[in-house]
Amino acid sequence: MAERRTRRSFTREFKAQAVKRLLDGGKGLSEVATELGIGTGQLSQWRTEHLAAGSAEALAARKADQAETQRLKREVKRLEEEVEILRKAAAFFQGGRVTKFAFVSAERANHAVATLCRVAGASVSGFYAWLRAIPAVQTRAEAEVELRGQIGRIFTARRRVYGSPRVHAELCRGGLRHSRRRVERLMREMGLSALRGRRRTPRTTDSRHELPIASNLLARTFTAERPDQVWLADISYIPTGEGFLYLAAIKDMATREIVGWSMADHLKSELCIGALVMAIQRHRPPPGLVHHGDRGVQYASEPYRAVLERHCITQSMSRRGNCLDNAPMESFFASLKTEHVHQVSYRTREEARTAVFEYIEVFHNRQRLHSGVGYRTPAEARASMEGITMRSAA
Repeated sequence: MAERRTRRSFTREFKAQAVKRLLDGGKGLSEVATELGIGTGQLSQWRTEHLAAGSAEALAARKADQAETQRLKREVKRLEEEVEILRKAAAFFQGGRVTKFAFVSAERANHAVATLCRVAGASVSGFYAWLRAIPAVQTRAEAEVELRGQIGRIFTARRRVYGSPRVHAELCRGGLRHSRRRVERLMREMGLSALRGRRRTPRTTDSRHELPIASNLLARTFTAERPDQVWLADISYIPTGEGFLYLAAIKDMATREIVGWSMADHLKSELCIGALVMAIQRHRPPPGLVHHGDRGVQYASEPYRAVLERHCITQSMSRRGNCLDNAPMESFFASLKTEHVHQVSYRTREEARTAVFEYIEVFHNRQRLHSGVGYRTPAEARASMEGITMRSAA
């Protein structure tokens, strides 16, 4: 018999950010629901509850503003696309290829033919006539130009943070079989490389206390056979014009998914409890889960330990001052800083809060390929592992 799935619940913070993304992001209900891994009915209900709190006049003004914002975004996107096409065309023609139709053919996988012809000053009908007249076999030079376009599209779509291993994995997922060495060479020639981080870390761990300390049950064995078997927890920071925004996060060791998170302008135990409660509400872990964190006062506090005990979760702690005892969490925060935080200057904590929500719930959990789970996304890894678990239990 298949295992019956437990109904999930969500914190108020998650609901607020989900509705904000729906209302302010210019995306449809089903698209946002898919991005966040929730039901459309659920998201629609949250939106209704949120809108009921505002007046009709304020709602009309917001919709008008959104419509104008979307119009401007479409115009900016159109101009950006044309600039990108012109940049590619300049590089293309420098290589000695002189026909506009050849350029349109090389880039039609990345842009609409009509747009390419308009920017290049070519005729759409003339292009298709030219296409019918040439041999069907693609030359190696044309194939490489097309591959460069595919690499550039993936690199841009994934926030310009992918190196050659992940770009190669994305190409394979799309059915394009090229050697990793070839992808690495082309990215080097195109000047595309993964972002590198900057190191500036304020102190978030205070282990100078007399509270109970748990044993280190993992001993740097960062493996798990199934979801919700081992969770790792830690705290980091995001600089803003108003001061630091602190982020507590919980990572599932099997899937690499961030299962719980919480943000605040302080480092009190409530910050970490919020992340833990979110993770428990979303995944309802079975008894025996191991929770591993540092010796910070937040994780050693009585309220935090009480939540763990109430849900039959076993606590584990790193050795004092040894960040490698929780290396996978350090890796997540490094990726967050390198791929997003260090590329933007946030004026307010609310700006940072919205951006971190989008990075975790949309990009990290549902788009970013993770080498630790076979270059899949955490959402794909969880779905696959839970499917295996359900079949084995039948």
